[in-house]
Order: sequence, then structure tokens, then C-alpha cells
Amino acid sequence: MKSITIQGAKRESVGKKSTKALRDAELVPCVVYGGTEPLNFSTEEKSFKNLVYTPDAHTVELVIDGQTIPAVLQDIQFHPITDRILHADFYQLSEDKPVIMDVPVRITGRAKGVVAGGVLRQSFRKLRLKALPANLPDEIVVDVTPLRIGNKVYVGDIKNDAYTFLHPDNAVVAAVKMSRNAMKGGVVVDDDEDESEG
Repeated sequence: MKSITIQGAKRESVGKKSTKALRDAELVPCVVYGGTEPLNFSTEEKSFKNLVYTPDAHTVELVIDGQTIPAVLQDIQFHPITDRILHADFYQLSEDKPVIMDVPVRITGRAKGVVAGGVLRQSFRKLRLKALPANLPDEIVVDVTPLRIGNKVYVGDIKNDAYTFLHPDNAVVAAVKMSRNAMKGGVVVDDDEDESEG
């Protein structure tokens, strides 16, 4: 999985006053868990640009006062009006501890049902999974080529030994549905008629 680096500085005081002072200076108060004890630090708001405002999933190299900590972003809070980042929680990675992440889904292929006039619907842009850091994928690739109208791809169909999905096996990832204007024998059939045909 791709990694990005965020430079930070340890925070000595963590009260409301110091937090407000950080935000006034366009810095984001952060904490990283998973080590021997939580580590409070701050970083520039622009450090999050390539981590938050992207469809991709990344691990993070936190460089705090010269110390490098591999981590993943666990939680982030935004201001309800200005949308500025108020706080971020990270979780330190260790080789033998599984982590939970949302990983993007990439659809490939052209479904047979789409060629026949159906419409492809994608239910998930990202899937939540649990894996050891070394097994975290950059993306989940789903080939929809074999799907005909009425066919679906379920989470259970794309299971993998390297990671565990935190969704039920019967959750639909993608489906090909009948298009509203699908032609049958030269006649435009609406959804209701189509369903009554059985």
C-alpha cells in the first residue's frame, strides 16, 4: 500500500487553550495510539491534503521530532461549518497486529449485461477490511465482465485469504440492472411490465 509522510511536533500541553492556539496557527492537534502510550503531536493542516482529499487509501509515516512511526488514519473530525480539520487520530502499525481500513473499489471490464442494454450499479466506493499491515491492498479490483442483466457481485465472491472484509458476505458490491429504456423485441418496456414478465 502507498504511504505518505506527515511531519509533526510533540505537544507538551493538551488543554483547550493550547489546542485553540494550535488551530489559530493552522495546525491540527493529533494523537497516535497503539504504542506503549498515546503520543500527542501537531502538524500543518495542509499535510492532510494527500491523505484525506483523495479516493486512494494510504498508510502514513509520521515523523515526529525525528522519530518515524508507521501508522494509519483512524478518525478525523471536521468543523461543521468551515470544514477545517479539527483533530485526527492515528493508529501505530506493527507487523503482527491487524488494522482496519477503508480501501477503494475499482470496477474493471464491461459487463455483458451492460452491452445488452443494462445499467451497472456500484454499491460501494470503498470496502472496510481488516488485515496485517503487509497485506493491506491499495484497492479491491472487481471484474464485472461476466455479469448479465440481473447478476450481482457479492462481498462473498471477492473474499481473499490476505484480509477479512467487515461486511456481510451477502452485501452487494455491484449489480447489472435492467435499463428503464431497455428494448425488448423493438418495444420499450418499463420496469413494471418487465417485472410482470416473470
